[in-house]
Amino acid sequence: MSENREEILADFQACTGVEDVAEAIMHLEETNWDLLRAVSRIMPPDTQSFHARQDPDVMIVENDSDIPTPNFKATSAEGAKDSSSNNIGHPPAKKREFSSLNSQDNFATASTSSGPSGASSGPSGASTGPSGASTGPKLLNFNIKYCDRELKFRLPDTASLNDLKLRIQTAVSVAACRQSLSSWARMQNYEKTPFSQLMLPTENDLVLTVKPHPDGMTADEESEVTQKLNGTYTLHVKYDNKIYDLKYQGIKTILQVKTDVYTLTSIPARHQIWSGWPPNIDDNTMLALSGITYPEHEVTVRKNLQIKEKEKRSMPEIVQVESDDDEFEDAADSFNVDDEYFVDNDNSARKQEPLIPENVEDELVGTVTFNERFTTRYGPIHPMFFQGTLEDALKEACNKPAKDRKILALYLHHDASVLTNVFCTQLLGFESIMQIIEKNFILWGWDITFESNRQKFHAALANCVGPAAPFSLRNIPVDRLPALVLIMKIRSATEIFNVVNGNVGVNELLSTLIECVEVYSEHQSVEVKEEAERAEREFVKWEQDEAYKASLEADRKKEETRLKLEREEKETKTRIANQVAESAAKREAHRQEVESRLPQEPPLGKGEQTKIRFRLPKGENVERRFTAETPLSVLLDFLIVKGYPTDEYKVISSWPRRDLTSLDTRQTLKELKLCPQETVILEER
Repeated sequence: MSENREEILADFQACTGVEDVAEAIMHLEETNWDLLRAVSRIMPPDTQSFHARQDPDVMIVENDSDIPTPNFKATSAEGAKDSSSNNIGHPPAKKREFSSLNSQDNFATASTSSGPSGASSGPSGASTGPSGASTGPKLLNFNIKYCDRELKFRLPDTASLNDLKLRIQTAVSVAACRQSLSSWARMQNYEKTPFSQLMLPTENDLVLTVKPHPDGMTADEESEVTQKLNGTYTLHVKYDNKIYDLKYQGIKTILQVKTDVYTLTSIPARHQIWSGWPPNIDDNTMLALSGITYPEHEVTVRKNLQIKEKEKRSMPEIVQVESDDDEFEDAADSFNVDDEYFVDNDNSARKQEPLIPENVEDELVGTVTFNERFTTRYGPIHPMFFQGTLEDALKEACNKPAKDRKILALYLHHDASVLTNVFCTQLLGFESIMQIIEKNFILWGWDITFESNRQKFHAALANCVGPAAPFSLRNIPVDRLPALVLIMKIRSATEIFNVVNGNVGVNELLSTLIECVEVYSEHQSVEVKEEAERAEREFVKWEQDEAYKASLEADRKKEETRLKLEREEKETKTRIANQVAESAAKREAHRQEVESRLPQEPPLGKGEQTKIRFRLPKGENVERRFTAETPLSVLLDFLIVKGYPTDEYKVISSWPRRDLTSLDTRQTLKELKLCPQETVILEER
């Protein structure tokens, strides 16, 4: 909304001349931002009425050279001068029909009918109702192209061309005196004429160019000219309801353009009538210095029918007369001149280097040579060719997952075809065709001018696609070449989908490629979905297999752990058993050794004796007699023999309580006061 109000504010200031922004906003606010009402508040009604026109109407024309001669005496000389200023020989052009306007009302007048009475404009061009009041100014839109920018201005029909130039000067800093608006009848007496008297349409498309500086070119202008000389121009040539898009370097001359158009239209350069070229140019003018719009420009060509009629009228009547042999020989010599001329042209054409040499052995070398020579001959503006064998190109396009597949396009070239140059430069160089090929196709090129290369291509195609594939290509006549063979893989079958011959236009080729892409995309989407589902199923199966493998691995490790524990436990038990057996064997050996040296129990009543009662750990009691002089070690040996070694058991005397194993074993029982009897207790340590 803010941008719209800024535009209304600018239009209000341009219409009324109010420079104070605050005052202008005040008037617009009071009228709720209604531009016509606000202008009516400032400008009196009589200043908004239209006066009688004294100047002729201004028409929007093709170019400066095509200005029709006005029907008034004052400017008839100027009109004649303008119409002859272009030395290319253009005829007067017709009025341009704007697509944005109704075909029955190409030029809107400044007057409008209003009121219920249906009153129309009078001679003065004013629009009046029953009361004769003015309806306010009409707003005109100006779309001006300048360099790479597009300027949009909105002015009332009370403004003039001078006001428009001042607005342009403010926007792009180009002085009004140096502004040149193409598609405009340039007459000085129109500079300050209100638009309402020029009968301009609501929408006006103009191109702004800068006139040369009187002191020479500035640095910026010199840089711009250098850029145009090194740049590429695209000429949209209209001929017989067809449009040819020709690309040229800025250093090419207009004569070279005419020569190429002769190749396309068969109209000799001397019979071509052009419209759309700037005035004051000739055939030797370079495109960059001609003043045409960069980088694209539209021109129209047609054949001069008047010259054809003159040739018919000036054709001498052929009378059959008798002649002798010498005269016939002279005539033959005269015809030989023309024959030599055409033979020379044919030889020069044949000297053109073929895209692929004859009898090429290596298919890879052939494709590399084809790409290099194609670029050299037709320029770099074309889709990229795949460099490799046909089998490699088929693998790159078709032998991939469905989502990554492309269509294989085989370009078959033939130098003998008259369609070759147009197909390579106009069709393959068309921007939309290049984009769709580079995005959806793998382009592989081959030259079948020589029969040996044709047979090699057929053999490679039969090997890659199938033996039936070459049969559909053998019968293509030379005059319908070049051709594009579209091959696609649907599921597991690789087949030829379509063959596009060279005798097609840009729109037909583009629609065929789009149709091919749409058909392939439908099948591709189905295959992509099936592959995704298949991949999902395989992933689920893989997960199950991995889970099963993990389960088996866990069971295997668990079993290994169990077996390892059992083995270790068994080994431990065996080791312990061995240790126990070994210790038992040692104890038994020690017991036997002690038993062998243990003295016999003394007979009852012999000498001084003591009776020792042993209370064993299990509650058993054992008694034995010892002599009073028996050392303590013998008593302990007796316990060892009974199976109670001193390292495992304590021998406790009752009174005083003491551990006999901790005493000196050399002391006698008497010394230890264990006589005449004593009870000792065995306790485990």
